[in-house]
Amino acid sequence: MTSGPDSPAPSRAAAHADGFDVLDVCHRHTVLALGKLAALITRLSVHGPDDTARSLAGEILHYFETTARQHHEDEGRHLFPRLAVSGDAELVHNVLRLQQDLDWLEEDWMELAPRIAAVANGHIGYDLDLLRDGAATFTVLSHDHMALEESCIYPQERAQLGARERRYAMGRAMEEVSPLAETWRHTCHTPH
Repeated sequence: MTSGPDSPAPSRAAAHADGFDVLDVCHRHTVLALGKLAALITRLSVHGPDDTARSLAGEILHYFETTARQHHEDEGRHLFPRLAVSGDAELVHNVLRLQQDLDWLEEDWMELAPRIAAVANGHIGYDLDLLRDGAATFTVLSHDHMALEESCIYPQERAQLGARERRYAMGRAMEEVSPLAETWRHTCHTPH
């Protein structure tokens, strides 16, 4: 059967990634972005704000202003609310800690971002020591936050949600807003 201008296109159910696969991909990208942040500090220490440093700073800003921020919003929408009322005292404690982490990460980022933006824009009025200290704090908290999610929150929620809900309620919703949608679609739908 061929389809003409008046016949409907063949329908095929859209495949959506498991929402936890999306979150995992974002964590991998966050680790890479934190590595770029460390490389930026090293680059600035040795070469100052050269073209490579400016490019790195721009990539870091873009990632943490878009993808990382959306990732935190997805966690707040899809994970934390249900777990915060689970009745499991330890789980609730961990969720509350993670929510507090997000506030601290945002505060840390708001202090760090203007310094990185100064480098990205070629300004020499940044304080390398403040940038180094802010990056260290932000990096440690980011790694701690991801580790707690991956060891406690993600496994708990994966066990409670069925595959259909993970794909259609979480995965489709994340796909619609994710700045990394194309990247994780490829990663999550490619057999490993």
